[in-house]
Amino acid sequence: MATFYNQATLSYNGGVTNSNVTEGEVIAGLTLTKTAATSDYGPGDSITYVVSLVNSSDTDYTDITLRDDLGAYIPAGSTTAVLPLSYVDGSILYYRNGSLATAPTVTTEDGLVITGIVVPAGGNATVIYEVRANEFAPLSADSQILNTVSASGGCIGEEGLSDSATVPTRDEANLTIAKAVCPDVISCGDAVTYTLIIQNTGNTATVATDNVVVSDVFNPVLTNISVTLDGVALAEGTGYTYDAVSGAFATLSGVITVPAATYSTDPVTGAVTTSPGVAVLTVTGTV
Repeated sequence: MATFYNQATLSYNGGVTNSNVTEGEVIAGLTLTKTAATSDYGPGDSITYVVSLVNSSDTDYTDITLRDDLGAYIPAGSTTAVLPLSYVDGSILYYRNGSLATAPTVTTEDGLVITGIVVPAGGNATVIYEVRANEFAPLSADSQILNTVSASGGCIGEEGLSDSATVPTRDEANLTIAKAVCPDVISCGDAVTYTLIIQNTGNTATVATDNVVVSDVFNPVLTNISVTLDGVALAEGTGYTYDAVSGAFATLSGVITVPAATYSTDPVTGAVTTSPGVAVLTVTGTV
């Protein structure tokens, strides 16, 4: 764990003489490992961490403090560190030699601080807790949260113990659809337009092979329909199908693609803002 040196001094009759220098080493009897029980994350997702402490010595390690930095990092363009993870209140579990023990004290004023951990001689302690990706969590494709926990106190020594776990973003599309009609009060023979807005809040664009399809059944049935996707006309048979008897409408697989969301970071607060990728499908016809 650490090498130490020591030298004695002998004084007599106004003179001083020094002994030889002895060298020793403090062997770490305690080890710490941290793992993430969650493979990836998205906006607002929870992540579970497991901290394992193993004591190979014949003496209890008492009054151990764990400090989790909650993924602290400095966003690009900022000079202030932010914490992308928030501790989920009441989520902590503490086991000694496999048996559930009384939960230790938890504070969150400066990261996550867990105090009062005891690791039995020749035994182990396991601390499990849940955090949540907050508004400071990076969301762009290939981003990640590097999270470090350190242990101090007892006989651990000044160097302490620490370990880190990295959890990447979940790189995928996340689509929603909303529908509007204009006008919303019509008479027989009037023209009406349905607007379908597809939003992607994920960090990955959809492509033709994702087979995005919009289907609908218009009631009342429309005649003489025209269809556009992002302002570009689609042709029946190559862009969509329509049954003028039943009103059943569907775009063909692969016609619709939706760009990925974009993300911006406030240089003052460090908060991440999501701007969804959008595709707009319109269907106009006569009632």
